[in-house]
Amino acid sequence: MDKYLDNIYKKLEEKYYYQTEYLNTVKQFLLSINDSLNDFNDIKKLNIIERFVTPDRIITFKVPWTDDKGVTHVNLGYRVQHSNLLGVYKGGIRFHPSVNESILKFLALEQTLKNSLTDLPLGGAKGGSDFNPKGKSDNEIMRFCQNFIRELHKHIGPEIDVPAGDLGVGAKEVGYMFGMYKKLTSKHNYVFTSKGLSYGGSLLRPESTGYGICYITEKALDTYFNTSLKDKRVIISGAGQVGINVAYKAIELGAKVIAISNTSGVIYDETSIDLELIDTIDSNGVDLKEYLETYPNTEFIPDTKAIWGIKADIAIPSATQNELDLDDAKRLVKNGVKLVVEGANKPSDNDAVDYFIDNNVLVIPSKAANAGGVIVSSLEMEQNASTSKWPSELVDEKLKENMYNIFDNIYNTSLSVNDEYNLVKATNIAAFKKLYDAMKAQGV
Repeated sequence: MDKYLDNIYKKLEEKYYYQTEYLNTVKQFLLSINDSLNDFNDIKKLNIIERFVTPDRIITFKVPWTDDKGVTHVNLGYRVQHSNLLGVYKGGIRFHPSVNESILKFLALEQTLKNSLTDLPLGGAKGGSDFNPKGKSDNEIMRFCQNFIRELHKHIGPEIDVPAGDLGVGAKEVGYMFGMYKKLTSKHNYVFTSKGLSYGGSLLRPESTGYGICYITEKALDTYFNTSLKDKRVIISGAGQVGINVAYKAIELGAKVIAISNTSGVIYDETSIDLELIDTIDSNGVDLKEYLETYPNTEFIPDTKAIWGIKADIAIPSATQNELDLDDAKRLVKNGVKLVVEGANKPSDNDAVDYFIDNNVLVIPSKAANAGGVIVSSLEMEQNASTSKWPSELVDEKLKENMYNIFDNIYNTSLSVNDEYNLVKATNIAAFKKLYDAMKAQGV
């Protein structure tokens, strides 16, 4: 690594030695742009890299709330506003016990690069809390969301920061937060996306990330392998909103989804999988093994990692960050996978990505692959601003066009840096170029 980049990383590593997720994504980004430093004039003189990888601000606050028994609990809330170089801060809110500053800094950096790739006027942010909505009543979730937004509302708005849903935050949670935001501000505006259809949400917003993953997969298959999803054997980790909609769209495009997983295990069937039943089971928080009651001849494997040992053409990790490690990568390569499409945010750790690239497996990184969500969030903002409602066909058309444009951008970048099969490097470079230009233009 270039000395300038290495010094930046060492300084961050010394200061944030406990923030593994953040350091890993910074390291991958720095390695990606290492060979292209000479293409960016004054990058060292203006110390652009250190300025870029450091968030604009991190907001941390306590969230006290009362459960149905009258007992008061306290969780931590966060909002990492990473960069507004290209537009208002934009990124999801996540409610999950794993949420901490490191994870949100990593996600906010990834979101900034992702939003740059879309060519939309959006900056990057991420937020959330270590609150776990699972097992909570609707009233408990409502009280938590209301108290969360009592603090966060001071830092968001349609011209400042526009949050959306993420892991653990669906239309219900967004509705509770938006309702309290209106009470506190007396404003009904597009401060949130991922809203319900009855109060300003966009058609296809829940499906958008999954559909977008399939569109960029089709484009990659056509470009690199002169083929399509038709008859391809696909394995998908994660049966939540992203994974299940990847599966639905992949089957619609002719693929065979032979395995899908959630936190309780893996369902594997070479012939076909009943996605509607999987969707119902996962949505209700039921153990995936219940699938066998309807389809007793299907194979259920309680080890979620077992999915990476199933022979397939395409793997789409869509569950969570760093779910796929070096050992998993070795199994996938051994079983003949030719394409890995990252559905979750950075689901492959750095060692796994390096192994894929060294073994000629094409990786479409999450910054490009799962950009469909923020694309349709932007379309939701546009519809809200014009007080209009677009048909799903129009939203889908715009989504597909944007995903194709993202692929063309990263593919052409890979050619320009003479590394055609390293889309991870190309994606980081393509996303950073626009941010670099904006940073130089706007001054220190």
